[in-house]
Amino acid sequence: MSGLAAGYGTEAGTSGMSARRAISAAGIGNVLEYYDFGIYGFLASVIARKFFPGTDEVAALLATFAAFGVGFLARPLGGIVLGRLGDVRGRKSALVTTILLMAVGTVGIGLIPNYASIGVLAPVLLVLCRILQGLSAGGEWGNATSFIVEWSPEGRRGYFGSYSQASVVGGVLMSSAVAALLNSLFSSADIDAWAWRLPFLLGALLLPVGLWLRRGIEETPRFREEQAGQTSGLADLGTPFGLMAKAFGFTVLWTVSYYVMLTYLPTFTQKYAGLSATAALWSNTAGLLALLLAIPAMGALSDRIGRKPMLIFCCLAFVVLAYPGFRLMLSGLAVWGVALVQIGFNLVISAFSGPGPAALAELFPTRSRTTLMSVGYSLSVAIFGGFAPFIATWLIQATGTPIAPTYYLIAAGLVSAATIATFRETAFERLR
Repeated sequence: MSGLAAGYGTEAGTSGMSARRAISAAGIGNVLEYYDFGIYGFLASVIARKFFPGTDEVAALLATFAAFGVGFLARPLGGIVLGRLGDVRGRKSALVTTILLMAVGTVGIGLIPNYASIGVLAPVLLVLCRILQGLSAGGEWGNATSFIVEWSPEGRRGYFGSYSQASVVGGVLMSSAVAALLNSLFSSADIDAWAWRLPFLLGALLLPVGLWLRRGIEETPRFREEQAGQTSGLADLGTPFGLMAKAFGFTVLWTVSYYVMLTYLPTFTQKYAGLSATAALWSNTAGLLALLLAIPAMGALSDRIGRKPMLIFCCLAFVVLAYPGFRLMLSGLAVWGVALVQIGFNLVISAFSGPGPAALAELFPTRSRTTLMSVGYSLSVAIFGGFAPFIATWLIQATGTPIAPTYYLIAAGLVSAATIATFRETAFERLR
């Protein structure tokens, strides 16, 4: 992220180096947070065997994805508590708290004895750790996004804000790559016996890095202006409920596409597209890398042409392309063919993820941005994203066809397109 703050305006009242360090610290912390949160999904099959043993493989996988979803149910509460902390005490205080909570939850999963050792207590402790992770993630996204967008110069919020989502993808990419490396370096027997714990225990090593970065950052210029009474109020932007409802509908496709296409797809391609675990994870990693590289370019483009055209394009693209794309993956493609399909879908997602952080942050006033944005975003993620792998698995089982997850993607695209159509264009306005 070198050069992120180049040209930062004097209105910030701080040096370019301070802005650069602040944005980099929030972004790198976000990478570590979402590595911790995402690694669970990539090791779902192993976790199913260790914590939910049984003769029915599908039932065990459903239980594992249900525990995955429980972490998301905690996100709205984390959004309320840590979002409020960010609005009252500052974004920095909230960001330090989130990284501590996430580390405890992640390392905890790596240390829990399996079902064979302690019985039903094992899945109970697993769920408790997922709740801790969910509380952290619920406060992380809103505070990190607000922090980065509020440090951004006017006219470049799309580009700068895109690093909030690029860092999320970076965390998911890191977790996918670590899972793929795990499958490449260790035998299936070793992974099942003990090596599956290593990616979770890595969270203990990453914590000091993120904590050091975040403890040294300064508060955002916009937050300091708000504390001094220099920012506008809420009335001219809308009611709190109305703004949260917009954030909720906005996020539906965003979260469904992420958790179906980025987290669930390695399981899907192993089970239905004939890929090995290693091939599925490396294919997913290639798609994630394409997404990571495309997001900043799409954010910068939204500063020139506006947020709405790009956001609606992504929604409608999923409505049109989801079914044929999945049908193509199921047609017996080699691993490189599946990877190309994933790359294509991820480039479509980048058209949303690039402008998305700025577009969402611009809906809200500074004094209540992290609370309202975190709650609206986290509720949508909890309902539609956290249980996306569960819903996808259930849809396939209920309909008897592996193409069924596309129905979920199409519905999500229609909901978000209808919501975004009601937005005003905020790319060319001053941040409130």
